Amino acid sequence: MAAASISKTLARTLRQGVSRSPTTLPSQWVRAPLPPLSSFSTSAPSISSPTTPPPEQERRSAWSKLLLFIPGAITFGLGTWQIFRRQEKIKMLEYRQNRLGVEPLKCDKVAPSSETLVSLEFRRVQCKGVFDEKRSIYIGPRSRSISGVTENGYYLITPLLPIPGNPESLQSPILVNRGWVPRAWRDKSLEAPADDRQTSDAPSSSTRENTKGSWWPFASKKAEDKVPTISPVEVTGVIRGSEKPSIFVPANDPSSSQWFYVDIPAIARACGLPDNTLYIEEINENIDPSKPYPVPRDIATLIRSSVMPQDHLNYTITWYSLSAAVTFMAFKRLKPKRSRR
Repeated sequence: MAAASISKTLARTLRQGVSRSPTTLPSQWVRAPLPPLSSFSTSAPSISSPTTPPPEQERRSAWSKLLLFIPGAITFGLGTWQIFRRQEKIKMLEYRQNRLGVEPLKCDKVAPSSETLVSLEFRRVQCKGVFDEKRSIYIGPRSRSISGVTENGYYLITPLLPIPGNPESLQSPILVNRGWVPRAWRDKSLEAPADDRQTSDAPSSSTRENTKGSWWPFASKKAEDKVPTISPVEVTGVIRGSEKPSIFVPANDPSSSQWFYVDIPAIARACGLPDNTLYIEEINENIDPSKPYPVPRDIATLIRSSVMPQDHLNYTITWYSLSAAVTFMAFKRLKPKRSRR
């Protein structure tokens, strides 16, 4: 009985399966669709390559690399500039030395003019005249070192006037930088005007007494003895121009007699002389041992400069060394680092 029932069930199932459409299958028999073969790869998994940077990032990277070499280029340019400065300084010192070696001129043959001053600068001249001490001007303060001891003082500039009736003297007044003097000289000159005002009233009373007793036969002789005698001097100096002060030097104040640098037109106006007055610096060729001051300029100092050619050479070596060091560090920074194994 059991076998008969099983056979009947199978027969019924077969009949139902035949009667169905061949394309329709039971849902439990239907499989999910397979993906296309192109999606499968039989090769080994590849390593993803790095993404290429955009153009803007590449330009920024190039500019950043160039910026590393700018300090080296600047220091190299400064070193080259010092080479040219050294050549200019050598030519300038040779020019001064050659001019100072020429035979000195007579001051009466030099006509004061702007063109003459430029063409005759650093030429030696010999002048004969009379110093006008009352119109002296002090430039400074200027320090002077003797045996390691520094002393502050001033440069003394005094007008040199012609000698009346002397054809060998200069024909027009000039300004002479007589050299260095101690600070006490300037302090004494500032006190002198007050003393002059006090003593200016005394001669007035004495002159009245002399007029009353003018019958005295020796009165005129005594008055003549009080007249100061003119003592001519011979000066050997070098024609110079005005100084070019730095930004740290204060401006001159003629009203308060404060002079910090040599300004020839302003000093000439303060002394009552024309603006194109000749200005010379006295040199120590004929020194009087009995007069320690003023101390004239040494002719060797006129050939020197604040920055000598050897200094420019040292600056050149320094700038080139810095340029080499900075450029080497820039190459070192751009060199790719080796990966450690």
